[in-house]
Amino acid sequence: MDLIIRRLVLSIIILFIGTTFSLLVSKLIKNILKNVTKRTSTDIDDFLVHAASRATTQLGITLTISLAWNYLPVEESLNNYFINFIRFVVVIIIIRLINVILIKILNQWTLAIKDSSISSMVRSVIPLTRATTWSIGIVLYLQNIGVQMAAIWALLSAGGIGAGLALKEPVQEFFEYITILLDKPFQNGEFIHIQGVWAKVERVGVRSTRLRSINGEIIVMSNSSLTNGIISNYAQMENRRIVHKIGVVYETSTEHIKLIPTLVKEIIDNTEDAIYDRCHFISFGDFSLDFEIVYFIPNNNYLKAMDAQQRININIMEKFKELGINFAFPTQTIHVDNN
Repeated sequence: MDLIIRRLVLSIIILFIGTTFSLLVSKLIKNILKNVTKRTSTDIDDFLVHAASRATTQLGITLTISLAWNYLPVEESLNNYFINFIRFVVVIIIIRLINVILIKILNQWTLAIKDSSISSMVRSVIPLTRATTWSIGIVLYLQNIGVQMAAIWALLSAGGIGAGLALKEPVQEFFEYITILLDKPFQNGEFIHIQGVWAKVERVGVRSTRLRSINGEIIVMSNSSLTNGIISNYAQMENRRIVHKIGVVYETSTEHIKLIPTLVKEIIDNTEDAIYDRCHFISFGDFSLDFEIVYFIPNNNYLKAMDAQQRININIMEKFKELGINFAFPTQTIHVDNN
């Protein structure tokens, strides 16, 4: 009985001394390193000192508890369970320290990168990094305590196949998300056209992309639909080329036919946000004499392009009305032979 009491008292003394010593050593190391990190302009070294100091304290207390436990009169089986538990706690402390450092480095990297799409991609892999670190740490712990890994590897392989089949589409969408960020077919705020949809990109997500259509509603499209489709990105165009046709009646005089290209050029030249290219009498249609008009809008703003086109069309109508030139519309002439 006296031996048990002495061991219990000794265990408490070791626990008290070891905990105090761990706190003092951790604080001493932290103060020494702080004096060194003050000379640098970045804050990442301060963060690393704080994280390492906290992990040192936790490891010191854990090892102190383990040392104090050895002096307690406990059964061998219970002692084995406790040692395995201590190892597990140590693994958790180390994994958390590694994750904190890796995530801090990744976050600092994203702040240094000026490209917002690359920064977004780096932030998106942070959960994957954290999960990978935990998986490796747990597998190493199980292997360290003597667990037969063959059965676990077989179980993980079977589970991996099942998970792979179940997560096929989410994983595919994630890689399509990475493709969008790296290839940059479009970015947030840009106006695009795909699969009959005219919309502005609001947010590129891990699985889907949110678009705001010209009608105002939100359209959500999967990333794979976007990368596999034909995308017209109007935000990255320097000039918008507009081509359209007009037709006048066959009764229009030759003088007016010759005059129309000159009239159209004058109208376009006098229109803001429009640059004349050409206007030609191109064909004899079924019910009209057809002209093709081509001009450029020197910006990528869709609304400005439509405003310019509207002003040009109205001015053409007014000028044709003033000169007595009539637009053609679908007609059919029937000739009756009285004989």
